[in-house]
Amino acid sequence: MTTDHFAGDPRTHLERMLAGDLYIADDPEIARRQQQAVRLATRYLAAYAEDADAARPLLAELLGALGEEAHVRPPLHVDYGSNITIGARTFVNYNLTALDVAAITIGQDCQIGPNVQLLTPTHPLEPQPRRDKLEAARPITIGDNVWLGGGVIVLPGVTIGDNSVVGAGAVVTKDLPANVVAVGNPARPVRSL
Repeated sequence: MTTDHFAGDPRTHLERMLAGDLYIADDPEIARRQQQAVRLATRYLAAYAEDADAARPLLAELLGALGEEAHVRPPLHVDYGSNITIGARTFVNYNLTALDVAAITIGQDCQIGPNVQLLTPTHPLEPQPRRDKLEAARPITIGDNVWLGGGVIVLPGVTIGDNSVVGAGAVVTKDLPANVVAVGNPARPVRSL
């Protein structure tokens, strides 16, 4: 027996997704937006190989907002791109995976190491809704002047406060305050700055 998870809800799956509610990613507009992001990210990678400065307009078209003097080394892997904001003077190293089903906000003057993952999507813990392909997302916020070391993973709904440093390979499962160094899995503050 199939459950109608959306009985009485006239919204499209895209509208549910944008509201942060459970949805199924089979909406044609969702697919179109994802394909557009793949095209722009691929074009950005190719253009960057020829001239990093000339490639910047493609990156600005892909992202929701790109601050002055922010620099992103490709490849860049996103779901939509349009839900990502990168602040002024932030540097993003190679191979960022930013699954931006919900908003991802990266502040000013940040340093994002290679192979960082910013993961907003969530799935139900219960087996049947997960089998039914339900998903949702929670936003990620990275404050100003944050340094995420190589390979850091930030999970859905996490906020990292200004000036904090997250050590390489850490998995950030909960909010981190401003002005701390955090390491480990799960990441825990080990000193104040």
